[in-house]
Amino acid sequence: MRYQHILVLTGAGISAESGIPVFRSEDGLWENHRVEDVATPEGFERNPQLVHDFYNQMRQSVKSKQPNAAHLALTKLQREMEQRQGRVTIVTQNIDDLHEKAQSHDVIHMHGELNSILCSHCGKSYEWHEDCDGTTECKFCGHKTMRPDIVWFGEIPYHMDAIERAIMQCDLFIAIGTSGVVYPAAGFVSYCSRQGKPCLEFNLTPSANSGVFTHSYLGKAGTTIPAFVDYFLEHDALPDPSAL
Repeated sequence: MRYQHILVLTGAGISAESGIPVFRSEDGLWENHRVEDVATPEGFERNPQLVHDFYNQMRQSVKSKQPNAAHLALTKLQREMEQRQGRVTIVTQNIDDLHEKAQSHDVIHMHGELNSILCSHCGKSYEWHEDCDGTTECKFCGHKTMRPDIVWFGEIPYHMDAIERAIMQCDLFIAIGTSGVVYPAAGFVSYCSRQGKPCLEFNLTPSANSGVFTHSYLGKAGTTIPAFVDYFLEHDALPDPSAL
């Protein structure tokens, strides 16, 4: 195949069609909460119960959500590429588990996961699907110092070494449902573009850094991604945006 290692960056837009709200809205609120109150270390220090309640509610809500056609198409792309000795790495800014529910693998959660909690005392994290609060004990050290395993504003994203390797190794970069304003993810396209790699954007409307992309495919991800994957696998080529 012409392309051997595809790097896919997914943002809130890919999960919106599964009924998961784009939590950071245009007015800067996450589900009617100020970002500073529920998505920063300082907010957790001020009111840990508010933060726990916020993520507990989100965790329970996501349990019933199912992957949509875009998630499933990425799984198909992964499987087909592997059969052709290629690779697809998915880096997601999302904290839901829809890629996993779609049976994708090689998924890197750079902003953490709802179904995980982190101990502030010993630094260990582990899978978690129930509510968490100030009385929850760490299964490793026994301290009641648990927090959502989420990368908040002002914190360093997870797995940056692995992400940087994927960026350097890929020969095709695809961004789906991203705003282009949250760094460092918003900078991935610039690096790939400087290296001469094709960069594709899939979004309802052009992102903040849309001008850096080689092609922009506008429309619902549940429609454009399956169409793109089918064309790409059949023709080993990138479709014209007007074709989708």
